[in-house]
Order: sequence, then structure tokens, then C-alpha cells
Amino acid sequence: MIERLVNTTIYVLDQDEALTFYRDKLGFEVRSDVRTERFRWLTVSPKAQHGLELALMPIVENPTLPAAAVAQLRELVRQGTFRIGVLETSDCRATYEELRAKGVEFQAPPADRFYGVEAILKDNSGNWFTLVERKKPK
Repeated sequence: MIERLVNTTIYVLDQDEALTFYRDKLGFEVRSDVRTERFRWLTVSPKAQHGLELALMPIVENPTLPAAAVAQLRELVRQGTFRIGVLETSDCRATYEELRAKGVEFQAPPADRFYGVEAILKDNSGNWFTLVERKKPK
């Protein structure tokens, strides 16, 4: 029986630059950084979240990604095609201002929604996340 998801992949244009973005701008922690001669397994996660890691994966030819697909995937990432997930915060507007001051690019500033307050941010490769402050129950 499957019990939980422990990591998921985010394709990035440059692993070192992605590490700097996720660690220094978003404040994520490095959970794994293992290098071999041909491969680097690099994972990050929000500091308060344990049990799920984001693998920052370079877009290079490998057994599951043939050469013909590499250029296509790089361009799709660069264009901002992929929504990676939802990042939760207790104060969307304050987090928005904090991240903007660190140079994080937003596609949309905080806005009230039926479920709370939402902003949309991009990583340095082009992937985007929804940043959400959930509506407080009444």
C-alpha cells in the first residue's frame, strides 16, 4: 500500500541558480544535495514542512528524457507553462512584500478570492506557484 508522496520534481534551467532562488529568496531548506560524477540529487522544502521534498532537476538528456524532448521541455519551462503547486502562508500580502523585496517576480499581486488571498509568483526558471492565505473559518 502506498502511504505518502515524499518528493516531486521541478524541472529547472540551472540547478545552482534554482538552489539560490529557492534557498535565498523563498527561504527553503536544502534537504539533500548529493553529487556523483554524472548526477546531482538536489532537494529543497519549506523550513516548516517535513516529509515532502522538491527535487530541483536540470533538463538534460537521460533515460526518461530523450534528446528530442530536452529542447522542448526547456522552452516550455522558460515560457512559464507549468504551475508547480500552491504555497501556503498565514499572511499573503506581507509574504508578497517580503518576497518582492528579495527580487521574486510575481505574475499577479495579492487579490481576495472566495477561498482567501492569492498571489502568483514565478521561480527563476519560469515555473509558477500560487501563494495562498486561506480564508479564516467564521
